[in-house]
Amino acid sequence: MAHKRYKQQKTNVAARVAIVGVAACALVASIGMGVASGVAGAPEGVDSFGIAETRTASSEPSSLAISASDTAVVETSSLQSAAPRDISAGIAEIEAEEEAARIAAEEAARAEEEARIAAAEEARAAQAEVVVQEQEVVAEDTTSLSEVDWSVGKDAFVAEWTARIDAYLAGSALAGQGATFALAAWENGVDPRFSPAISNTESSKGGSCFLPYNAWGWGESSWSNWSDAINAHVAGLGASYGYSLTLENAAKYCPPHATEWYNKTLAQMQLI
Repeated sequence: MAHKRYKQQKTNVAARVAIVGVAACALVASIGMGVASGVAGAPEGVDSFGIAETRTASSEPSSLAISASDTAVVETSSLQSAAPRDISAGIAEIEAEEEAARIAAEEAARAEEEARIAAAEEARAAQAEVVVQEQEVVAEDTTSLSEVDWSVGKDAFVAEWTARIDAYLAGSALAGQGATFALAAWENGVDPRFSPAISNTESSKGGSCFLPYNAWGWGESSWSNWSDAINAHVAGLGASYGYSLTLENAAKYCPPHATEWYNKTLAQMQLI
């Protein structure tokens, strides 16, 4: 009886051990399936021990990678936009405009020079008729004066008469003003010897002016420098007295002693 009870207890223990083993296997299987399911469908933010993160990084581009890609596209587009453009057409157009302006300026200067020459020649021709009529009443006439060559053009004219007038005025108060006289004569179509010679007749070449810088006994005018004075006097001669010296304009310039004044001034013009 006791043996039978022992055998029955042994059988019950074995059954219990078997049941526990089956339950343990079932539990392990359940846990394994749960882990696998969690890895496959875990939402973002759930800690899956790096498995999901690795899969995500390898299968989908990150926002940083997309941003870098977009930046590269923008930079490439900017570089292409900033690439050197062909501006040769614009440069050629500017150069053509500058050349046209230069040519126009040269033509204008040439036209002005030709007009100055024509005006001076016309004034000289008109005066020649007056001189012929005066020859019988004056001691001398202007036919003894050398002709002024206006056809050489401005530069040559100014260069020649600057040297001649400077030589005439050397050592006087007006020394060194040859260029001022020469240029003023060209611009006003006046004999370049006219004003310098009058300065000697009236003030010994500026040595005894009755008013500041007035070397010509001309009205009641005064100036602050020789340049302004010379330009004003030469312009006044051209506007009111004509191309050069005549008895008629001598009578207008110095009525009381016209003939004497004329002869003295003419003698000085012959020295220049």
